Amino acid sequence: MTTAILLAIMVLADAAADLFLTKGMRQIGEVSILAPSRLLIIAGKALSNHHVLISMTLTGMRLGGLLIILSWADLSFVFPATAMVYVVGTLAAKFVLGETVSALRWAGTVFVCLGVGLASIT
Repeated sequence: MTTAILLAIMVLADAAADLFLTKGMRQIGEVSILAPSRLLIIAGKALSNHHVLISMTLTGMRLGGLLIILSWADLSFVFPATAMVYVVGTLAAKFVLGETVSALRWAGTVFVCLGVGLASIT
């Protein structure tokens, strides 16, 4: 039970981190020039954007959860289970960010679900 709860927290934290990072980077603007001076300016903007900072915090939480859970669970179970972030992330992109998700992407999400289900059969 503890494993399932921690996995759920990790998946939600990871998906939320992606959402906040997307919002933050959309506020910062497109990264189209890869000159070092321009990248430094973008990095400065990113480190001062609250959405990006929230994303970094959530990513740290996910990593902390991964460190904890791998101390008692097999990687061959944890890794596929955390792949559920693709499902949660796709749903969040559709319903939180208002993105259009094509049928092909939904099909990919279904295949991820099937794969996670197969991998978690013991």
